[in-house]
Amino acid sequence: MSKLKIAVQKSGRLHDDSMKILKEVGISIDNGKDQLKASARNFPLEVFYLRNGDIPQYLKDGVVDAAIIGENLLFEKAHDLAVVERLGFSKCKVSLAIPKSGKATSIKDLEGKRIATSYPNTVNHFLKLHGIKAQLHIINGSVEIAPNIGLADAICDIVSSGSTLFKNGLKEIQTLLTSEAVLTISPKISAESQNILDTLRFRLQSVLRGRQNKYVLLNAPNDKLETISKILPGMNSPTILPLAKEGWSSLHSVINKNDFWNVIDELKANGAEGILVCPIENMVL
Repeated sequence: MSKLKIAVQKSGRLHDDSMKILKEVGISIDNGKDQLKASARNFPLEVFYLRNGDIPQYLKDGVVDAAIIGENLLFEKAHDLAVVERLGFSKCKVSLAIPKSGKATSIKDLEGKRIATSYPNTVNHFLKLHGIKAQLHIINGSVEIAPNIGLADAICDIVSSGSTLFKNGLKEIQTLLTSEAVLTISPKISAESQNILDTLRFRLQSVLRGRQNKYVLLNAPNDKLETISKILPGMNSPTILPLAKEGWSSLHSVINKNDFWNVIDELKANGAEGILVCPIENMVL
């Protein structure tokens, strides 16, 4: 039987988050220490543990069928590869930064300046977009030190919390792109592997929906049910069950995580009591 070959980063935060979501979709993987390849016990899938920078070429060559990869790396090395699912973790930015004493406020102020970066294609794309000419110094690792040793006037690198910039006396002046982990596919994926990928995507979508929503149970007087049902429509409509207490019912529904506290405040203002909130493991539609 054919197996879907999927690449993930060999180590680091993206690796950990990738393996976590594969586990959440019910895939058990036996991977010993320092293994470069491992098979799933209960799903037709084979995982390749690769250096992050090598994954785009493996996809283009058809060595792997799919990959979980940072969108920033995809933009830099293989922007023509298709993104089939956004996974919502390992979020970061690719940003321009200068010394705190610098006066530049945007990419336009870097005309004729020196920029140190590990993302030359990304920087060149945005320089060209804005009609700016600058000199690039390509550095692999420790980009933040470049202005301090006189190598560059600015840097362009990944920014997560901003603590690394702060420690090196730098300030962010412009975000070039935002990034998260994505699922991407090889242009050479076979029809059989595509079918397996479709099954994997269905599971991933169910887990991602669960992460974005919370299950809510509450009690409310019957004369408030119509109003509360409009606040909490759920996936289709809320479930309403009568309570032993005369004139009261229990209402079960779903809240989007981003709207959570605003909805809770509105529910309380409209007579809801005993509100319980639970995480959702999977949300299958």
